[in-house]
Amino acid sequence: MMPDLGAYAIPVLAAYGVTLALLGGLVATSLTRAARVRRALAEAEAARAGMGAQAGRNDAA
Repeated sequence: MMPDLGAYAIPVLAAYGVTLALLGGLVATSLTRAARVRRALAEAEAARAGMGAQAGRNDAA
């Protein structure tokens, strides 16, 4: 299944390994940042909704 790489087997396989590790790191970083941004957005929306409710009560008084 794997082609005969001869003398270049170690550098080629190392390059594949580094590439896969970097791609995995990018995916993990992207997922982590997406979760953090989603959480920050939810907090900001909740804070804004709370401010809107307070403003509504002040107008009614």
